[in-house]
Amino acid sequence: MTNLELRLTEMLQPAVDALGFELLGVEFIRAGNHSTLRIYIDHENGISVDNCADVSHQAGAILDVEDPISTEYSLEVSSPGMDRPLFTVEHFAKVVNETVSVKLNVPQDGRRNFKGTLVEVESDMININVDNQVFSILIDNVQKAHLVAQFD
Repeated sequence: MTNLELRLTEMLQPAVDALGFELLGVEFIRAGNHSTLRIYIDHENGISVDNCADVSHQAGAILDVEDPISTEYSLEVSSPGMDRPLFTVEHFAKVVNETVSVKLNVPQDGRRNFKGTLVEVESDMININVDNQVFSILIDNVQKAHLVAQFD
């Protein structure tokens, strides 16, 4: 996560918690005047459109007061969906033995994209089996990661 995304997470966490939801993470996608701030929330009973609207209302009020983003952007609140984004060590630990897709900030072993089975999580490292080769990746080097939905 970027410094801005970390700051936004810290800023929004209390409000999302107070509404009874889990803040999975935030993404800020820069695209000039068409940038997007996406907030991912979850709950053991699932997420409805009304839940997203409630969080959007609260988050919007906080963002209006704190004004952490100097450019125009759209605010989106979303459930994680089947291709659940992975932001923390705990998120990775929940999907061991599942297929994940990981994009790195800095290339490792000549590549930035890895898609394979998450075989292990060790403190600040994840081990991914890609075509029978295991890569150990520092979680701090992960730009974006998500679970890959499997349909059998």
